[in-house]
Amino acid sequence: MNAITVFVHAFRLQLRDRLNLALTLLTGTLFVFLYWMMTGGGGSTSVRVLVLDDDRPVAVAGGTPVAAGAAVRAGLGEIRYPNDQPLAVVERVADRADAEARLRNREAAALLVLPAGLSRALSGEPGPPAEVTLVGDLTNPSYTLAAMVAQAAVATIGDAYSGVPPRVAVAERALGDSGGRTEFELYVPGLFLVAVLLMLFTAALSLAREVEAGTLRRLKLTRMTAFDYLAGVTATQVLVGMASLLVTMSAAAAMGFHSVGPWWAAMLVGLAAAIPVVGIGLVVACFARTAMRAYLLASVPFMLLMFFSGSVFPMPKIELFRAAGRVVGAFDFLPTTHAVAAFNRVMSLGGGPGDIAYELLMLVALGLIYFTAGVILFRRTHLRAEG
Repeated sequence: MNAITVFVHAFRLQLRDRLNLALTLLTGTLFVFLYWMMTGGGGSTSVRVLVLDDDRPVAVAGGTPVAAGAAVRAGLGEIRYPNDQPLAVVERVADRADAEARLRNREAAALLVLPAGLSRALSGEPGPPAEVTLVGDLTNPSYTLAAMVAQAAVATIGDAYSGVPPRVAVAERALGDSGGRTEFELYVPGLFLVAVLLMLFTAALSLAREVEAGTLRRLKLTRMTAFDYLAGVTATQVLVGMASLLVTMSAAAAMGFHSVGPWWAAMLVGLAAAIPVVGIGLVVACFARTAMRAYLLASVPFMLLMFFSGSVFPMPKIELFRAAGRVVGAFDFLPTTHAVAAFNRVMSLGGGPGDIAYELLMLVALGLIYFTAGVILFRRTHLRAEG
């Protein structure tokens, strides 16, 4: 048998495994399509910059009145990509506390505070330079772009009223301890997420092995229900996942990672996130009769949960609607979206259980949804088929 014969044989086998072939050919295309949709159909994403404008325009004798605050807001919107899409979506706000809460929720990337004396400082009147404050969560990947745009807009207005020494200074204020994080500490919370996500594979594989080994045939002779079986599997997987997360956190702490908030609150986030992740693993197992097929299928939601959670690269907030004062986005059905936000709020911003109540509630709700879907599908596929 020569190489050509082997090639023909292997090619035919590959064509017979249609699901494997389809996943191999189309998964990359699916992710490209999703990101194309998120960037506005092949364009670029715009970051949201909140502006608290306390500036008061100043009348100049024999000249044009100076309204620096309005000029900065206009300048923010004029900075654009080569395709003419704005880099920043500018939103004027009136309450600083509310604006900072939105930064913590990652509904915006940065807050620019324009002081009352900005126009006065640029008009040439005597007095100290005006200080513009830039507020943000420095662990938010979108903050860097927002800060660059904001500083460029302020610098442009400052140059228009050139003064020596400069009449405008920009002060950066980090939310929580986000400004004091090392590069290692910035990326470790994302690795905690990986420890939780791996349960997707273990849950799917554990069920697929039972199906492959014929164990379900023996279990059908008992009074076991789909709920009983999957609840037991879920409890086991969550326990293993929490042990994995505890080991990972202990290793990170030993290597110098510092959490601003309580470690037990971060463990609570991991516990809440484990339930929907295992639920997704149960759903995957409903479509697999072998461990290899389960592993292959589980890789698709794993990548979706990892790359579209905001832990790998900045994700635009695609608003669907608002509920109870919170923005519900297109990717809020992913448990990792809420887990990333909660981990960051605890470990970088020093939040406690009260600060992550919304994320915990969403994780529990998603867990119930995915677990229920797993029970229904498992009953209709494997248990009914085994009967």
